[in-house]
Amino acid sequence: MHIQEFKTISSLPAEIISQFSKGCVIPAHPLALTKDRQLDEKRQVALSRYYIDSGVGGLAVGVHTTQIAIREHGLYQPVLKLAADTARQWTDRPVMLIAGVSGKTEQAKNEAITARKLGYHAALLNVAAFNDCSETQIIEHCREIANEMPLIGFYLLPECGGRHLSYDFWRAFCQLDNVLGIKVAAFNRYGTINVVRALVDTYKEQEITLYTGNDDTIVHDLVMPFLMRRQCHGGIESVTVRFKGGLLGHWSVWTKKAVALLERIHQESYQEMIPADLLALDSIVTDSNAAIYDGKHQLAGCIPGCLSVLAKQGLLEHITCLDENEKLSPGQQQEIERVYQAYPELNDDAFVKENLARWLS
Repeated sequence: MHIQEFKTISSLPAEIISQFSKGCVIPAHPLALTKDRQLDEKRQVALSRYYIDSGVGGLAVGVHTTQIAIREHGLYQPVLKLAADTARQWTDRPVMLIAGVSGKTEQAKNEAITARKLGYHAALLNVAAFNDCSETQIIEHCREIANEMPLIGFYLLPECGGRHLSYDFWRAFCQLDNVLGIKVAAFNRYGTINVVRALVDTYKEQEITLYTGNDDTIVHDLVMPFLMRRQCHGGIESVTVRFKGGLLGHWSVWTKKAVALLERIHQESYQEMIPADLLALDSIVTDSNAAIYDGKHQLAGCIPGCLSVLAKQGLLEHITCLDENEKLSPGQQQEIERVYQAYPELNDDAFVKENLARWLS
């Protein structure tokens, strides 16, 4: 491997860095399968086209929502390539490409190299394979992968295979070279604040951008300022940090409306008085997420839940997963129908209906 092949933050296109730092909607890209569990390339491409036309700032591919098992089925490279090719062919505007990178160091390094060669800009690093290791070992793993391409850290909640990571871990992570951002999906307020505090205490709040993955507090994370205080020149300095965007499986559905929501948050949440109806959206979005992401069953049906919405809209033909045991939980479909009826303003069915034939062409 020649050093000039390494991808660093400084080598990324300026418009990609600017777009990510400002904050954007980045859906975690689902997997489209045929009934016999083969890759449905036509609908996989249609999904990418839908996201791009919805106005997303990036695509996250090979992540949990794409189904981790794509690696066992030889689909990692094909699925990443389809998304990258579609992004380049479907639009002239910049679309950030983020690759989910998993496994122990050798596997993760190979995945990062594959993604980099396909034109991906950053690696979303899933460290669940290190759940039986020390945090020091995890940091060394992160350092190794950062040598291959820019990193987006990932605080993955235990229910999806992650673990709680300490303030000390995130402080060490923020001090690594080639870190672009952190996706916080701790589903734990103490854990979220640990990340923010580590960012501030390492003076990296201007360099590392925070993205929410906390599906139970999406709007709250994006609207509310996080005030931290740190020791500075013998005194105390107050620092305000904000989550700028979201990298979410929840935003793989109703994506056009998610883009509009984030635009509104960027426009209105910096005002002295935040509109009450914007704050109220937090409970509405969380209730919808509880149905789609299957909060009742500790997120067991989160991937089929997203696929169910996309199938209802016609983007997918069915909700088949690679794992035949991965299905909607009992009562989950009824819950999805409930939130569809309760919050019609959140869905983008009309937008999908208007463009579906073009995306499938």
